[in-house]
Amino acid sequence: MDGLVSSGDRPRILVTNDDGIDAPGLRALVQVLLSTNLYEVLVCAPDSEKSAVSHSITWRHAVAVKRVDIDGVTAYAVSVARPGTPADSASLGISTALFPSIPDLVLSGINMGSNCGYHIVYSGTVAGAREAFFNGVPSVSLSYQWVAGTSNINDFKLSAEACLPVLSSIMAEIKNQRYPERCFLNIDLPTDVVNHKGYKLTKQGKSFNKPGWRQVTSSTQGGRVLSTMTMDTNPEVCAEMDASPASGEHLLFKRHVREAPVLEDDTDYQSLLDGYITVTPLGALSPADIDCQAYFKTLVPGFLESSSSAL
Repeated sequence: MDGLVSSGDRPRILVTNDDGIDAPGLRALVQVLLSTNLYEVLVCAPDSEKSAVSHSITWRHAVAVKRVDIDGVTAYAVSVARPGTPADSASLGISTALFPSIPDLVLSGINMGSNCGYHIVYSGTVAGAREAFFNGVPSVSLSYQWVAGTSNINDFKLSAEACLPVLSSIMAEIKNQRYPERCFLNIDLPTDVVNHKGYKLTKQGKSFNKPGWRQVTSSTQGGRVLSTMTMDTNPEVCAEMDASPASGEHLLFKRHVREAPVLEDDTDYQSLLDGYITVTPLGALSPADIDCQAYFKTLVPGFLESSSSAL
């Protein structure tokens, strides 16, 4: 993080997401950041929705970058033959190939839908922050617990405003070179964000909307899984989807949400449902539970013996 937050300069924040550069969550975050007059804001995000792409990257092909008009900021949309991913966008945005300087902080979001528990693995929003973390740039992923029929677009602005104290504290720590380099943050904001119960340090839980598969005759049948990992069966929405029928050579299968998540005390998703803004430090390693390590510590030495006896 050497050289970040130069003396006398406004801190530089790069904003990315997985809902696409036109998404209301990103636009609200950018406008709230600009309204503080404290930060230089840059945007590099996918040109369309790339929810649930996890940490996929474009490797074999070039990405195309197009300037996008967003008042008060320098903004670019990233695409390839398919839209560029959140990890692509974050990587390009911090590389100095697109912008002249490395940002002091990367924000990924604000996502439409929470990212807690096992959903973190699927999340393109979290991947945008993780990619910055991989490259030594402090980062935060931001997600709002959108609930259809309850939430509205203004909740993204309220969520962005609720994040300002967190961002201010992070910037102060970065400037004083005290901010840890071994983690990044995942922040989730509750549905009733204006009446949130405060900021709560949490750990990643195991909550998961377990998906299933069902055979369909066209891509519009049975609704669609939203970026919030819930089902939308609105017939008007389904009518806008590609209605490609199954051909004689192909069978069509669609995901559907089969089971609600299991809740655990004192973890990210349970605390979010309780009305807190959850602050969850994350890393990039995926170690197994300690009991699994103990189990395989006794099993692995027997591999060679089993191999010899099989000859």
